[in-house]
Amino acid sequence: MTIEWVITGAALAIAMVALVKARRLARRLERLTESYWELRYDHGQLRARVNRLDPEAPPAQDAAPPAGTTAFVPLSSLKR
Repeated sequence: MTIEWVITGAALAIAMVALVKARRLARRLERLTESYWELRYDHGQLRARVNRLDPEAPPAQDAAPPAGTTAFVPLSSLKR
């Protein structure tokens, strides 16, 4: 009978440790997600400032592809 109580106690202890770790990781993920979006916003702000300072600069890499390159065309747009 005591072995069952020992196993139950160990299982409860492991569950509590797992719960604490999961909550800690959830908070960390929330902070990382917030930091990511702040950095994306700051990057956009800086790109806008650079474009105002030097409008003749070549476009960013995530802009539209240059003319004459192959682009994806969905088949639904080709149907008539």
